[in-house]
Amino acid sequence: MIVDAHHHLWKPARNDYDWMRGAPDILLRDYLPDDLAPALQRFGVVKTIVVQAAQTRAETDFLLDLAGNTDFIAGVVGWLDLESDDFGAQLSIYRNRPKFVGIRPMLQDLPDDDWIVRPKVMRSLEAIAKAGIAFDFLTYPRHLGHVATVLEEIPGLRAVIDHLSKPPIGSGELDPWRAAIERVARFENVYCKLSGLITEADPAGWRVCDLQPYVHHAVACFGPERLMFGSDWPVCRLAGEYGDVLAATMRALPAELSADARIFSSNAARFYGLKPSD
Repeated sequence: MIVDAHHHLWKPARNDYDWMRGAPDILLRDYLPDDLAPALQRFGVVKTIVVQAAQTRAETDFLLDLAGNTDFIAGVVGWLDLESDDFGAQLSIYRNRPKFVGIRPMLQDLPDDDWIVRPKVMRSLEAIAKAGIAFDFLTYPRHLGHVATVLEEIPGLRAVIDHLSKPPIGSGELDPWRAAIERVARFENVYCKLSGLITEADPAGWRVCDLQPYVHHAVACFGPERLMFGSDWPVCRLAGEYGDVLAATMRALPAELSADARIFSSNAARFYGLKPSD
C-alpha cells in the first residue's frame, strides 16, 4: 500500500498560479481529485499529500476544502506568509485545521536565493519548529547552502527536500549538487523526496539509468529511513504518466529497495504525522 508524499491539484480559474503564465498546455487545465483517483486505484496508492502550487492563503484554503471532501488526501502542505507580522497568529489558526500538515514557500521562484535566511523568515521558521509542523524546501542546488544555514540555526525544524533539490539530471552533472545534498543530509531531522525526477531529466527521452546516479546518491546520504516517494502529478505529465513515475522510481532505486515499505509508505506517514484514520 503506497503513500504518495507529493502531488498537486489546481483549478486555473482561481487565477493565483503565477507560474502558469507561459506553461505548457497540458498543465493549463483543472486537475482535481476525480482526475487523480483512477491512477491511485490502479497502482494501489491509498493515501496522498497534496502540496501547494500558489503563494496565497486562498490556495491553502482551497486545498484544505478539497481534502475535507476527499478520503485519499491525508494531508495538505500549504502556503503561509513567512514574512507577515502576524505569522504566529496565522500558524495558530491553520495548525488546528484538519489535514493541515505542513508549509512550503516556493523558494525556487523567489528572486533572492537567500530569502530563507532573512531575519523575519527565520523567526517564522522557529515558530514552525516549535509547533512541530513539517516544512518543505522547494529548491535548486544553489539554495542548499542557505538551507544548511537554516538547519544549523534551527535544529528542531522537521524538514524535507522536495525533488532531490532538482539536480541537473538532463545534463548528467552531479556536482556541485552531490556535495550540497550530502551536507544537508547530515541533519538527522531532514528527509528527502524522490519526486520530480523525470521532468528534470530529458522529458523527450529520459531513461531510468539517467535517474539512478542521483537516486543512489540520495540513498547513500539519507538512507531508506529518510526517503519518500512522490509522484509530482500532474507536473510529471510533462514527461510521463503516473505509472511511469512510480515504475521509474522503483527501478532507479537499488534492487533491494525497489519496493521498500519505508520509502513508499511509512516514512511519509511518520514525517507528516498521519494517523491510521487519515
